[in-house]
Amino acid sequence: MDLPDDDHLTRQGLDLDTPQSAPDRLLLIACGALAREILDLITRNGWDHMDLTCLPAILHNHPDRIAPAVEQAVLKHRATHARIFVVYADCGTGGQLRATCDRLGVDMVEGPHCYSFFEGNARFAATAEDEFTAFYLTDFLVRQFDAFVWEPLGLDRHPQLRDTYFGHYTKLVYQAQTDDPALTAKAQDCAARLGLAFERRFTGYGDLETALAQA
Repeated sequence: MDLPDDDHLTRQGLDLDTPQSAPDRLLLIACGALAREILDLITRNGWDHMDLTCLPAILHNHPDRIAPAVEQAVLKHRATHARIFVVYADCGTGGQLRATCDRLGVDMVEGPHCYSFFEGNARFAATAEDEFTAFYLTDFLVRQFDAFVWEPLGLDRHPQLRDTYFGHYTKLVYQAQTDDPALTAKAQDCAARLGLAFERRFTGYGDLETALAQA
């Protein structure tokens, strides 16, 4: 299966062809920023009973819109899929996504955000106090650094704002899902542009794989 284009996932999301009625299949409603990883896990593990639809990753710039968008997707697909799993963590919704999922009777990934479940929720929680000055990037965010960080913060137009936004950060932690030297080099460049020290951690898929296996 070809991997989706990141720019498409940033704006439009992804809706793969699924059977018109699939009561015995599991539908994953996911953040577009996780599409590559989910498709790889489905292929690698032979999870051919899973279908995938993704919401636009750009929703993360407006977390108040995530829960309503997920609810709309659940209601849209409930007629074809009796089993639905939401592949989001809280993602800045302040508990609203969990409340929405509970009300709709669907489950979701545990954790505050993808940085946590890629690292492993238990490990991330154990080190969070020591790393409150760390700025995190995943594979997706390294590829989409300009679209998700640089341009939304206006740094392409007002670079002098960099220290206002990032003056209290000390390092950029690149949580690598894959061993890709080109992505590592780009992540190092992102750190340099932000004036931060650089650290790379290979996390793989962390608790994401566990959550999908349990789903």
